[in-house]
Amino acid sequence: MEKPLNSLTKVDDCWNSIGVWGDRSCPQLKTYIHCHNCPVYSFAGRSLLDREPPTGYLSEWTDLLTQEKEVSVAGTIPVLIFRLGVEWLALPAQLCQEVTSILTIHTVPHRSNRILTGLVNIRGNIQLCISLRNLLDLEKAPTSSEDASDIVYSRMVVVEKEGNEWVFPVDEIYGIYRFNPDHLQNVPATVAKASETYTKGMIKLEEKKVSYLDDELLFYNLSRRTL
Repeated sequence: MEKPLNSLTKVDDCWNSIGVWGDRSCPQLKTYIHCHNCPVYSFAGRSLLDREPPTGYLSEWTDLLTQEKEVSVAGTIPVLIFRLGVEWLALPAQLCQEVTSILTIHTVPHRSNRILTGLVNIRGNIQLCISLRNLLDLEKAPTSSEDASDIVYSRMVVVEKEGNEWVFPVDEIYGIYRFNPDHLQNVPATVAKASETYTKGMIKLEEKKVSYLDDELLFYNLSRRTL
């Protein structure tokens, strides 16, 4: 007997066992032809979209991205700090519109390349997805990185500059940090050549050395190479 849709308490991925991706023994295939047309499949998709976020996820990122609205320390600059490979980088916090979980990147025929990797869907809005790692010519982190935190969550960052928006994946988010521009250090010779071109200076944060990126130059080149 077919299970009522409203009795499903968890995702029933029958399509992988008895459906078109399984042994095709489901009797409903005679009616619906393909699992995509089946109400059980549709219900499972809706339940995934409506599922509750992990405990603390919303409050964590709400607190993170609303810190800019709090009383600022005079003379300091707020930045969002994130990691690509073994490199820690920073961009002005006001450019960062959102931090989200990793999303599927859809390539664009004859347009996707090392910089423009494709398109992503951010709550119904189609955004350009770029590889900041490739633009800065950064190496990928080894399997075990000493610079990585104990608990690492890859994320995607949505940034906006002069009406243009881009999305790029990062290996880790540190959070919002305020630094005194008088304490900005010179770029060491060990910084990768491409990364050095886009770096205004270095921020000393605990044991980390963070490259403070030149957002004007960065987004000028992104516009020139993607739009």
